[in-house]
Amino acid sequence: MNSALLLTLLLPVAVVSHVLDLPSNVLFKVGDRRNLTCSMSSCPEKVKFVWRSLEDKPLFAAIKSQDKESVLIFDNVMKDLENSIVCKATCQKETKQATTKIKVYSFPSNPVISGYDRLKLGEENILGCEVSSVYPSEFLKVQWLYEDKVLQTLEEEPERGVHYKFTPSSEDDGKAITCRASLDVNGIPPEEKIKETSVNMTVLSAPHNVKVSGATAVPLGSSLNLTCEAEGKPKPAFTWTALKPDGQSVEMGKHQDLFVHNVSLSDAGTYQCDIRNEFGNQSASVSVVVQAPPMDTLIEASPQSILKEGDSVSISCKSSGVPVTRVVLSRRVDGEKKELMSSEGAETSVPLFSVKLADSGVFVCEAINEYGRQETTLNLTVEAHLLEVVLTPDEVVLERGSSLVLSCQASGCPQPKFSWKNLSNTPKLRLIETDGFQSQLSVNLVELEDEGTYLCEVTCGSIKKSKQTEVKVFSFPSPVVTNSGPSLVGEIMKLTCTVQEVFPANLFQILWMDGEREMLSGTGSFSSGTTNLTSVYSYHVDTGDQDKRITCKVSLEMHGVPAAQAVKTASTTLSIHYPPRVTRITVSPLTELKEGESMKISCLSDGFPVGRTVLNRVVDGIQTELRASDGFETSFAIPSVELDDSGIYICETSNKYGSHNDSVEITVKAPPRNMTVEIFPSTDVQEGQNITICCRSVSFPPPAVVLSKLDSEKNVYSLDGVFLLINLTPNDTGLYQINVTNYLGYETEIFNINVMEKRVNPPLDWNDFLMPATYLGVATAMLGVVVYVLNARKKGSYDLTKSNPSTV
Repeated sequence: MNSALLLTLLLPVAVVSHVLDLPSNVLFKVGDRRNLTCSMSSCPEKVKFVWRSLEDKPLFAAIKSQDKESVLIFDNVMKDLENSIVCKATCQKETKQATTKIKVYSFPSNPVISGYDRLKLGEENILGCEVSSVYPSEFLKVQWLYEDKVLQTLEEEPERGVHYKFTPSSEDDGKAITCRASLDVNGIPPEEKIKETSVNMTVLSAPHNVKVSGATAVPLGSSLNLTCEAEGKPKPAFTWTALKPDGQSVEMGKHQDLFVHNVSLSDAGTYQCDIRNEFGNQSASVSVVVQAPPMDTLIEASPQSILKEGDSVSISCKSSGVPVTRVVLSRRVDGEKKELMSSEGAETSVPLFSVKLADSGVFVCEAINEYGRQETTLNLTVEAHLLEVVLTPDEVVLERGSSLVLSCQASGCPQPKFSWKNLSNTPKLRLIETDGFQSQLSVNLVELEDEGTYLCEVTCGSIKKSKQTEVKVFSFPSPVVTNSGPSLVGEIMKLTCTVQEVFPANLFQILWMDGEREMLSGTGSFSSGTTNLTSVYSYHVDTGDQDKRITCKVSLEMHGVPAAQAVKTASTTLSIHYPPRVTRITVSPLTELKEGESMKISCLSDGFPVGRTVLNRVVDGIQTELRASDGFETSFAIPSVELDDSGIYICETSNKYGSHNDSVEITVKAPPRNMTVEIFPSTDVQEGQNITICCRSVSFPPPAVVLSKLDSEKNVYSLDGVFLLINLTPNDTGLYQINVTNYLGYETEIFNINVMEKRVNPPLDWNDFLMPATYLGVATAMLGVVVYVLNARKKGSYDLTKSNPSTV
């Protein structure tokens, strides 16, 4: 019963199911205002709607909900709006949800074409097509079309613009080119899928296809009319220029047509049409001929009209003023013209080789054309030769091994003949080169046998002339100086100056020089060939000659030798060896110092070669090395001297030749200090006993030691600091003072001595026998103290030996 009832209650719920309406895909255009509606119309009551983004981004929309529907309102569609959105609706206790995919596209404007309005003819140009704000760009396709023909298709990165390389011809000017863009996205209205732009191309070009028309041969006095034509864009400008024979140019006008009225001969020449626009320029020229009878007819002799017998000449005839049809070159003989050469054209010429006196005369040039004729004459003169010969140089002085060039020149003869001779006994001649009017004799490496007199002879027909020159050769290598090596002071050093293979030896002089001072000179003797010059100079050396520079100056006293080659020198630097000398030891600031002052000892000597320097100190016959160094200089510093630094200091320098030394005694002084007083056997003694007082201190110079009793004016002096008080009585009891003084200072010490009265003589015991032994021990100790004090004074200090108390 209960189960049936439950089934009856659930059946209505299971049967009724509500439908949620939401499109599964929507496509929005960027920039539009769009709505997205989610509805559940079958619900009998108010539906609760919830919108949710499945992607990590906001909805970018406003929500407006009513009873049975909810609307997402997108005020301005953007690219970021693409999303997957869930609409969840709850009716009564039933909840349903639906998902929609929002897609966005952007294709707002037609393509923009650039670069079409300034295309350069014949060059590769780049056309640009830019499609802006397209989305999604991966579905964009861009095509270039020309006359319904697809030129290029591009489907990659269209937002950067599409470029097409295009080389236009002149036929492309004014024709249309199209850029078509299509966005193939499902859902876009067909009318928005394709956008295209067409533009008319402008092809720019520099001027080309230039030509000039019009008659270029005009009669004298008529008119000249020329027309210049050319293609180009933008339209070019025209300029006419007349190019004159002298190189000057004259502007004739800035039009396509050139008109000259009543032309004259000066109007003949070249006319140039210059065509120019911003992309370039071209030019065309024509030669204009003014038709007239021959003018400016000219006859010339080359190289000249006055010749020497045997010369060659060319006689030319030409007419340059106006066109001519024929020129005739003639010679007038006995009043008649004898034709030599004629030519169809404006010029002709005839050569005459090796002219004679008979070739002198009048030559006639005649120019002929259909408008008339003109002639002109030339007087040719042939003269006899005047031969002249020049030989250079007229005198030669040169060094062996150098090069020699003798030049012989002939003038006044068209074809001279040269010959060379050596008038000395040497028939050998070197390289000879002849070129026209000059002949050269060359010797690459001159030797002594090339010396002598050289003759150049020139023949011109029956005429002979000659010139001669003198060649002198010298040999002067650089001198070399050698010495016998390092020498000791007082020895003789030999210097040798040698010049190998000199010539001529008798003209050489050798001079030994010490700076500017001349010391020894000598000359060479005659020799027919090269010889070696040697000069030996013996030099007594001293220490002052160290590093002295001795020069061997060799001079050649030969006329014509250049000054730079006439004197050569060689030098050597003397090296003098000697043992150390002038050794000197110095003390700064003084040799007598107070304890605690600073001191620097310097040692300096002289010698060569450099040796070794040692600084020693000698105390009580014992030598101690303080400093040693290589060289002849050293120093030793003591920042604060003590009494022990007193002594004799010795500086000794040495090298392989010997040694040398110098010494100085240094004294260190100090006031008394470290004073000690010892009393033997004790400060308390029996009447009649003796007391020995030993005083010790450190000082220099030795101090004066004074013992005094304070209640008495009596003072006792001691040289060694030892006082012996004998047979004391009770009156000697009291305070005593010892004063130790030198001129630098003093020290004092006070002590008490107590003398006890003597008792009645007791029986003798063993101590009575011990006392003499004790006194003997004290005396022995005192003797040791005196000896030590005497030794201490020798060392610059005063130090009393402490008595041994065990002897008391």
